[in-house]
Amino acid sequence: MSLLVVGSIALDTVETPFGNATEALGGSAVFFACAACSIHPVQVVGVIGDDYPFHQLENFCDRGIDFAGVEKVKGESFRWKGKYSYDLQTRETLETRLGVFANFQPRIPDAFRNAEWVFLGNIDPELQLSVLDQIRKPKLVACDTMNYWISSKRDVLLELLRHIDVLMVNDGEARELSGDWNVYRAARWIMQRGPRLVVVKQGVYGAVLTEGENVFYVPAYPLEEVFDPTGAGDAFAGGFMAHLARSDDISPANLRRAMVFGATMGSFAVEDFSVQRLAQVGVAEVTARARAFRELVHFDVETEHFGPP
Repeated sequence: MSLLVVGSIALDTVETPFGNATEALGGSAVFFACAACSIHPVQVVGVIGDDYPFHQLENFCDRGIDFAGVEKVKGESFRWKGKYSYDLQTRETLETRLGVFANFQPRIPDAFRNAEWVFLGNIDPELQLSVLDQIRKPKLVACDTMNYWISSKRDVLLELLRHIDVLMVNDGEARELSGDWNVYRAARWIMQRGPRLVVVKQGVYGAVLTEGENVFYVPAYPLEEVFDPTGAGDAFAGGFMAHLARSDDISPANLRRAMVFGATMGSFAVEDFSVQRLAQVGVAEVTARARAFRELVHFDVETEHFGPP
């Protein structure tokens, strides 16, 4: 079951209280793919300039990532620079240089157009719609967006919602899009516009899946050391979508498992800068951590402790 991601490929310069990285591999498509490949092969569509260290991406080819859809054009690659506060919750963008990404027009290779599982990374909603025009018959389409598109291209984004199955956003984005401060009501507002599933990412507080009247919450994995939260949301999406593609199952029970695999890959992503930790993760380690989530939330309710009905 083929899995496709379309998104940004960047070079990130990141500073946190616990270290820094300069011009490291980054971008939504990169974090998604490096997380997904531990679970299921993934195809990547994006654009890079002639200054991008593509050989570093090629190191992931033997892990199941197909970069045949990455266009190499003359010019500077997309660069982002940011600084995090001590709690790693607050981020300041110091510099954004779009480079060749500013003129990105996704072209899906013919070999990728039969993708059944599609993730549209955080790019212009007009481009996200153009990708869907090139995909023949996807089984499930998920997408991400951001505050900038919510405010600047709201009408196009609302049109996009009619054509996707899953919207994955953080709590602030869900509130801005819906105009409702309550994320559960916000998720239902979004579903009324098209998607049948909404995943609201809440950083260190985990993530919430809403499907109809059903809600499922997965906590963030408790880590003693966190170095860099950049890309954690895209890694979450990679784990989520890769599990669905591997299992070819969108039942409610399996969607909950996908949430756990998403949280699992997000937890690995933050343990080092860039995709360094994701590059080291194997199937056994992913499986072990996913199983550990069961112990985080499992408990028995002894009804006799509550007295007579």
